[in-house]
Amino acid sequence: MKKNLTYRDKLLELAQIYGVREIQEYTKRRKNLTTGQLELILRKNKIIIPKDFKTSFFKENFSKPLSKVSKQIDNFKEESSKTASKFSRRITYFKEDSSRSVSSFFYNLWRLVGKAGLGFLNIIPKLGRTYYNFFVEIFTDLFHGIYSQQLSKGKKVGQVIAALFVVAGVITIIVSGISTFKDFKDIEKEQIVKKELPTTEKVIKKPKLEKEVKKLKPKKEVKKIKPKDKKSKEKVSEVILPDLNLKTQTVLNLFEDVNYDLKNVRIKKRVKPIYFTQFPKDLDEIQSVQLKKETFIKIVLPLIVAENEKILDDRYKLNKITSRKITTDEEKQWLRQKFLEYKVKKGSVEELKNRMDVIPVSIALAQAAKESGWGTSRFALEGNAIFGQWTWTGKGIEPLLKDKSKNHKILRFPILRASVKSYKNNLNTHKSYKEFRAKRRDMRERKKKITGLALTKTLDSYAQTGDKYTKILEQIIIQNKLTDFELVRLENSIEKKELNL
Repeated sequence: MKKNLTYRDKLLELAQIYGVREIQEYTKRRKNLTTGQLELILRKNKIIIPKDFKTSFFKENFSKPLSKVSKQIDNFKEESSKTASKFSRRITYFKEDSSRSVSSFFYNLWRLVGKAGLGFLNIIPKLGRTYYNFFVEIFTDLFHGIYSQQLSKGKKVGQVIAALFVVAGVITIIVSGISTFKDFKDIEKEQIVKKELPTTEKVIKKPKLEKEVKKLKPKKEVKKIKPKDKKSKEKVSEVILPDLNLKTQTVLNLFEDVNYDLKNVRIKKRVKPIYFTQFPKDLDEIQSVQLKKETFIKIVLPLIVAENEKILDDRYKLNKITSRKITTDEEKQWLRQKFLEYKVKKGSVEELKNRMDVIPVSIALAQAAKESGWGTSRFALEGNAIFGQWTWTGKGIEPLLKDKSKNHKILRFPILRASVKSYKNNLNTHKSYKEFRAKRRDMRERKKKITGLALTKTLDSYAQTGDKYTKILEQIIIQNKLTDFELVRLENSIEKKELNL
């Protein structure tokens, strides 16, 4: 019977079988080698150790196939999850479309029933007239028959004639009552229309409507302001100046011709819709610092106000859509576009309201002045980059002084308004400005005015300097009195009040 050999004895036996001289010499000298040393000597001589054989066999026959199967299972799970998500989306779209079709079916059915009812009511007067003419002809023929036959005078004849007169009188009273009631309604409607017409004319002719507008409800306010706004739109048209490489003096002359003065803008809170596509190339040549700053504000202010008013219009439309139970296909498509534009996941309307909001004019002007050097930086003149936004993939302008470790560029734009729009989308969607949006939402819920100085500290992540950057923004706002432009609107705009939902 063979004894159970240990692992070390097995290694020595392998050395004897393959005739490893090094191990044999060690054993002759009676030097005890450790199992690790024996393994190293055997591996040097390219002898397979039983342990290695077992591990490689296990890897080849068990571990590798299992890993492949697990990868296939993971891939199957991913594909199944994708298909399930697609299927769920289709189901949700089908539900929406089916609910819309059912609601439209009942709505059309209700309209048809209403039309049928109105048609029946319109037929009733005609039926009354036909019945009236029918009975009149019967009675006239009856009286003619009585007269022609010359009935004898008696009690029975008198009773018949009296009964006939009574029936005829009752019928004439009923028919005349119906006709007079209908005529009375028509006269009443004419009086109401005549009373309403002069009031609308008077409202349009009045030059000042501030006291009356405060008393009216929001719905009536919009209806009565519309004729006035149409006139104002005819008088004040938008002016978009193309890329003509305008000089600063030409721009200043244009401002004088259209009476564009910042003092009037601060007082009246209205700005002319003049949209420049680029800055004058010689803006830096103005020696007066104050004139340079005013020229910059005059160019950038209408662009910022126009984008804010566009956001307010979208917000007003969103509140109208969410206040209704049934939405059209166009409204659903508009909502999907806005979810993509503001990068809202899972179709959250509350998050869309949180992001779809204005940027204070003072903050936008201060950041534009800081990032573009009041419109004189290379990025502003060459690429219309007012706010110094970075890019790693798109076309941009290479900064002259930057670290070798950084490979970013300054994003360029075709026109100035595109830079303003991109800046507003950045503040309304990027995760770095979540605190800015949260504080703005709290101010709106508390019905406070959204001002720049209340939100500047939330923009510390816009630049690498952090708190120093926000202090510079506050200094620019205070020194240049940019808070005066917070409530400025375009001259051809219609003021819309937000619905309280």
